[in-house]
Amino acid sequence: MHVAFVHRRGFGQFSALAENLASSGHDVSLVCETVDRRLPSVRVVRHRAEPGPRSDTQMAKHLGIPDHHVRIGHRVAETFEAMIRHDQRPDIVVGHIGWGSMMFVKDVLPQVPAIGYCEFFYRAEGADVGFAPDDLPDADTRKRLRLRNIAQLISLEALDGGISPTQWQKSLYPASAQNRIAVCHEGVDTQRFRPDRNASLRLPDGRVLRAGDPPIITFVARDLEPYRGFPQALEAASKVLAKNSDALFIFVGGDGVSYGKPPPGGGTWKEVMLAQHNVPADRVLFTGPISHDLLRQLYQISTAHIYLTYPFVLSWSVVEAMACGALIIGSDTPPVQEIIRSGKNGLLVPFYDTDALADTILRVLHKPDDYMPLRIAARRTVEHRFQLADCLTRQKALIGSIAKAG
Repeated sequence: MHVAFVHRRGFGQFSALAENLASSGHDVSLVCETVDRRLPSVRVVRHRAEPGPRSDTQMAKHLGIPDHHVRIGHRVAETFEAMIRHDQRPDIVVGHIGWGSMMFVKDVLPQVPAIGYCEFFYRAEGADVGFAPDDLPDADTRKRLRLRNIAQLISLEALDGGISPTQWQKSLYPASAQNRIAVCHEGVDTQRFRPDRNASLRLPDGRVLRAGDPPIITFVARDLEPYRGFPQALEAASKVLAKNSDALFIFVGGDGVSYGKPPPGGGTWKEVMLAQHNVPADRVLFTGPISHDLLRQLYQISTAHIYLTYPFVLSWSVVEAMACGALIIGSDTPPVQEIIRSGKNGLLVPFYDTDALADTILRVLHKPDDYMPLRIAARRTVEHRFQLADCLTRQKALIGSIAKAG
């Protein structure tokens, strides 16, 4: 079977599935704009990159992003037309629907089954927009968000099925589409991400860190920004260090903005927050982005791992940290509440309550061994719900059932 994946930025969520299918003898292709990595036996077909949203005085308000998505959709459609001409017609297409890539797939391949990856449907209530106390979406914002969903709605109408990583992310989609969306996370390799009492991490300055020596509080995000609770985490760190100067906080992430907006006065969120809170440089370390292997070691030596997020897409990092037996101190926001039961396999605190976050960290630092049952339960949660082999089996079963029905 020839399975074609479509993702604007490379393999993304399809990496493990594509690799597994290729190693099982299937013909696998990736249609993309840019590629993040190469996989053995997987054909990469890049389409021409489209410039970003245009500012056109003749264009109706807020149509810049939908127009950009339509142009991307056309590029993907042209790519499949070229593949057909070269006798590379796929038997099934699996693609991310968020950037317009899947809009015209069924117009070019009407008889080929297609599955959409349904990551996030934008809403003016009940998700990221309007979550911050000072974020009051007006009518203009609501119009912009509704138009931003155009590509997803058009894609969903035509596709044969969908897949979403969490139940909450699925619940954001229109009720009329939800019965065609299966819930299945991409999965975590629990052989690679596992507890290791002997793990250590060497810092750039030569220091070697081990679990509990000193007690290490970790925070990981693609970028250090409000959507992932960086301001709250740093404020809590300053409060913890005022009472426990032995703790070491390690913040992993870039200085850009993956989600949301940059600081209103310019600069980075890290610069803004460091100007507001006096934290000792030798007790609060910023590593920037680090490799996946170093992340694993960091989770393994972590005394507690902070994971805060707006109601938004679930990060891979928190599930990987759980697989390593890290103690999660998370925000009581969806979809974190879907995987963490406070006091059972982790701890939850209100997103904006930095006193509660700091007090929780201090309790863990005072008696870290008391929380070993939660660490064990976190690992067990991943083994039961997010084990890579099981997730791949469910994903392949979905592909098989839709391919057979088509």
